[in-house]
Amino acid sequence: NWLQLRVSSMETCVRPSCRVTCLLVAATVTHWVLPAAAWPQASPSAYSQLQWRMIGPYRGGRTVAGVGVPGQPYTFYIGVNNGGVWKSTDAGRVWTPIFDDQPTGSVGSIAVAPSDPAIIYVGSGEGLQRPDLSTGDGIYKSNDTGRTWRHLGLRDGLQIPAIAVDPANPNRVFAAVLGHPYGPNEERGVFRSLDGGESWEKVLYVDANTGAFDVVFDPSNPQTLFAVLWAARQAPWEIGGSFLLNANNGLYQSTDGGTSWQKVGAGLPSAEDGIGRIGIATSASEPRRMYAVVGAQRGGGLYRSDDAGASWRIVNTDGRVWGRDGDFNEVRVDPKNADVIYVANVACWKSTDGGAHFSDFRGAPGGDDYHRFWINPDDPRVILLTSDQGAIVTLNGGETWSSWYNQPTAQSYHIITDNAFPYRVYSSQQESGSAGVLSRGNDGQITFRDWHPVGAEEYGYVAPDPRNSDIVFGGKLTRFNWRTGEVRNIAPEAVRPGTYRFVRSMPLLFSPVDPHILYYAGNVVFKTINGGESWTVISPDLTRAQYEVPANLGAFAALDPEHGAHRGVVYTIAPSFRRVNLLWAGTDDGQIWVTHNSRDWRNVTPPALTPWSKVSLMEASHTDTLAAYAAVNRFRLDDLHPHIYRTRDGGASWTEIVTGIPGNEVVNVVREDPSRPGLLFAGTERSVYVSFDDGDHWQSLKNNLPASSMRDLYIHGSDLVVGTHGRSLWVLDDYAMLRELAVDGRTSGEADGPVLYEPQPAYRMRWNSNTDTPLPPDEPAGRNPPDGAILDYAVAPGVAGTVTLEILDRGGQVLRRFASDDPVEPVDSTVNFPFWWERRPSRLSAEPGVHRLVWDLRYPSPPAANHDYPIAAVAHDTPREPRGPFVLPGTYSIRMTAGGRSVTRALTVRMDPRSGATPLALQQQHAAAMRIVDAMTRDSAALQDARAMRGRATGAQADSLAATTRELTRLGGQLAGLLGILVEADAAPTSQASRAVGELERALRVALAKLDATR
Repeated sequence: NWLQLRVSSMETCVRPSCRVTCLLVAATVTHWVLPAAAWPQASPSAYSQLQWRMIGPYRGGRTVAGVGVPGQPYTFYIGVNNGGVWKSTDAGRVWTPIFDDQPTGSVGSIAVAPSDPAIIYVGSGEGLQRPDLSTGDGIYKSNDTGRTWRHLGLRDGLQIPAIAVDPANPNRVFAAVLGHPYGPNEERGVFRSLDGGESWEKVLYVDANTGAFDVVFDPSNPQTLFAVLWAARQAPWEIGGSFLLNANNGLYQSTDGGTSWQKVGAGLPSAEDGIGRIGIATSASEPRRMYAVVGAQRGGGLYRSDDAGASWRIVNTDGRVWGRDGDFNEVRVDPKNADVIYVANVACWKSTDGGAHFSDFRGAPGGDDYHRFWINPDDPRVILLTSDQGAIVTLNGGETWSSWYNQPTAQSYHIITDNAFPYRVYSSQQESGSAGVLSRGNDGQITFRDWHPVGAEEYGYVAPDPRNSDIVFGGKLTRFNWRTGEVRNIAPEAVRPGTYRFVRSMPLLFSPVDPHILYYAGNVVFKTINGGESWTVISPDLTRAQYEVPANLGAFAALDPEHGAHRGVVYTIAPSFRRVNLLWAGTDDGQIWVTHNSRDWRNVTPPALTPWSKVSLMEASHTDTLAAYAAVNRFRLDDLHPHIYRTRDGGASWTEIVTGIPGNEVVNVVREDPSRPGLLFAGTERSVYVSFDDGDHWQSLKNNLPASSMRDLYIHGSDLVVGTHGRSLWVLDDYAMLRELAVDGRTSGEADGPVLYEPQPAYRMRWNSNTDTPLPPDEPAGRNPPDGAILDYAVAPGVAGTVTLEILDRGGQVLRRFASDDPVEPVDSTVNFPFWWERRPSRLSAEPGVHRLVWDLRYPSPPAANHDYPIAAVAHDTPREPRGPFVLPGTYSIRMTAGGRSVTRALTVRMDPRSGATPLALQQQHAAAMRIVDAMTRDSAALQDARAMRGRATGAQADSLAATTRELTRLGGQLAGLLGILVEADAAPTSQASRAVGELERALRVALAKLDATR
C-alpha cells in the first residue's frame, strides 16, 4: 500500500529533480519487497490442464508446399508457412492438421513416395526470400501416411524447398537445401540419401553462400536429375530487399544418379545477365521437353528445351510470367500434353501452345500470389494449387475450386482486443487484409458469421478505440466504423507521401492512461488526440544515422547500391500504464529510447544491441514506472538465439533474461501480466513461455498449442490471446491460477491440503440452440469459451476418499454438489457441441494434480430422467431432457473438500452485459422455474411410488393406479416443457406461462390426491 501511495504521488510531481528521486525510491522498494531470489517457481504440471482454443479466422495463409497422391484423386497434403502439414481426403473440402506434435511448423516441401504412398517426406523451412520468412529444422519422414513422424537430420539447412523421391525406390531421396537466409552455412546444396533418410550425403555444393532451390528427376531415367542453385541473401533492413551472387546461380545436371554434377543450360541467361532463381519442369508425355521460368536482370522469361536441357530458347518475355523470382517461378506441365503448361506468379497463367501465349487461369478475386502446382498424372483435370491464401483443389480443370475459407492458417502480425462483450480479437493478416474475430459466437461456436475485415491493410497493427468499440484504427492508416462499414484514410502523410519512412508493420496503439491519445510511428513517433484528424510529431528520427554493415552480409555487402547506408524505423512503442507522458520506443535497427514528457527523448540502448538488432516489441511495466521489457529479434543478423531484456532503472542498465527458452527460438514478443508483477509471457518462433520470476527463468506454456511463429500476445482480463503467423488466433481461457502460482508457487505436490484457486467472475451466457439448424460438423468453426464458472483446483498426493466441490448461496445452502464418486458426471461446458444436450460430462477428479471443472451456473437437472415419456421438443422435433434453472446473479461460495479438509473461495456470477433483463424480471423467472422444478421432483417421486404400487395391485386398484400413472407421466412431460419455456431467455415469465405454472401445480395436486386415495 505504501508503494502504491508513493507511485501515485510521483505522478503528480512536476519538478524534474523530485520526479527522479521518487522514481528511484519506488523502484528500490519494489525489488526490496520481493527480491529475485524470493520469486516462487511452479512446475509445468501445475498448469497442464490449461488448454488453448482456436478461434479463427478460417482463412488460409501462405502455403508453399503441396502434393497429391497418384491413384488417390481426392487425397492431398499441403505445407503451410508456420502452419505445419495438413491432409485432405475429400479434395479440399476438409483439411486436418497432421504435424502438430512436431517442434516446427514451417514447411517448404512435401514429397509422397510414388511407389509407396504411405511414405511421406517433409522438408521444413519455407524457402522464400521475403521480409517475414520462417525457417525450419531439417527433414521429417512418415511411414504411415502422416500419423507419426521422425526427424531425419539436415537440421542446420533451415530451408528445404524441394524433395525428390525415386519413382521406384522410396529410400532413394534427394533434398534441395537452401540454407540460412541471413548468413553463410555449410549445410547447403543437394543432398542424397539411399537409406530412406537415415543418412545424407552432400552431392552438389558450391560454397557457403549458395543453396539449392529445386531438384527433379528426368521422367524417362531416374539416374538423370536436374537441380537449381540459388545464391541469395536477405538484408537485415526491410527497406532495401535482398541480394544475389549471380555467378553460381543456374541449372545443374547429373547423369550418374546424383554422384557428379555439371552446370548446363546453353541459351539461358548468364551471370553477366544477372541470372536469379530458376523454376524448372519436365514433361511426362515428352521427356525431352523441359520448361524453365528464369529471373534475370536481362533476358528474364519463360524458356523451353527440346533436348532434355542441353539447350534452351526463350518463348515468352511477359513480366507477369517470370517477375519477382524471389517469391515465385513455379512452372508445371500437363502430364498428358507437353504443350499445356501452367505458371504460378501473382496470378496463375495457362498456355496451350507451349508457352507462346498465356491466358489467366486463376487470380484475384479468389486469391493471389501463387506458389505451387500439383497436377494429377492420371487425370490432369485434378489440380492442387497453393498460394498466399492457402490451398485449393479443382476436379474439373479449373471450372470450379474448393474453398480456402476452411483453413485456419492465417498469418497474424500484431493482435489486440476491444472493450466489447464478448470481446473481439483484431489482427492484420498477411496478404489478406484484416479481421475482427469474436471471442465467443452467439451460436455455440465461432463461424464465418462471427468475424469480418476491419479496413486495415494486410500488415501491422490494429487499434480499437477504447472509448467506442465501433471505431477501429489500423494499418498505415485507416479508421473503420463497424456500424457503417466506412473506411477512411487518416495517414499523417496523406498529403506529402515519402516524407517519413515506413515498413510493413508499424506500431499503432492507444495510451492505456489517456484513451484520447493514439500513437503511431514511422521513423518518428506521431500522436493524435482527435482520432487522426490531425497529427503531431513528438520525436526526432530515432533510428541510427551511421553504423557498420553487419558482418553476416559477407560477400553480398558489395552488391548493395547504398553501401549499407539504409535507415530503419521505430518498430515498437510502449506507453506507460501509469504515467501519461512516459513512452518507450524501439527501432528495427537496434535502438531503445524513452521519454517522460513526450518531447525530450533519451537513448537508453543496451550495449548488446548491435546495429539491426530489431526491437520487435516493448512492454512497459504495469506497476513500476522504471521497469520495461524488450523482445529483441536478431534473426536478420543470422542469430537464432532468444533475446529479452529487462530494465528496472529507467533504461540505465539492462539484463538479458532468457534462461529456460531453447537456444534456437527467436523471441518476438514479451508481455507482463497486468495485475501480478513478475508474471511474464513470451512468444517465440515456435512456442509460448511463462516466467513466474520477472523473466529470470522461463518454462513452456505451449500445452496443446501447435508449433508456429508466435508474433504477438495480448492479455484481456484473465485470457491470454496469441496471434500466430500461420495458425490464426488462439485463446488461453482464464489463466488466473498462474497469478497465484506467481505469488506462492502452490501446486498439488507442495500444498499440505486442498488447493482451490480463486475463480474469476462468471457470466450467465446463452447461445442460439433453439431456433436454427446447427452448421454441419464438417463446416469450419472455432471453439467458444467454456459456458459457466471455471473452477481450478489441486489434489495433493496421498489424499484418500472422495473429493467434492460444492456451490453455496449466501445463506450457506448447497445449490450444487460435484463429487469424484458421482455416478452421473457433471456437465462439461468446455466442449461445445451443436446443441447443449449433446455435451458429454467430465467427472470431478480425485487424482493427484491440478484439475479444472466448469460449473454451468445452473441448479441440478430436475429428475425428468425417471419418466418414460418423451419430453416435449422445443424445436426440430428433438426430445430434450431439461436442465436446471440458472442461479441468480450474485456472490456464491465454492467449497472444496479433500482428505477431510476444506477450503472456500468466493465466486461472483454476473449477467451477460448485453441483457436487458431487470433484477425483478430475473427474480420472477427464477421463482417460477423453481416452482416447476419442485413440481417435477414431486411428480417424479409420485410416479415411482405409483409404479411400485401398481406392480402389487389387482382389480380396480390396478386400473386406478394405471390411470394415475398415465396422468403423472403426462404432467411430467408438460412440466418439463414449461420449464424449458421459462428458462430459455433472460426475461420474466409471460402471463400465459405464469398461468400455466399455476394450472400445472393444481393438476399435480389433484393427481397426488388421487394417488394418496388409492394407497
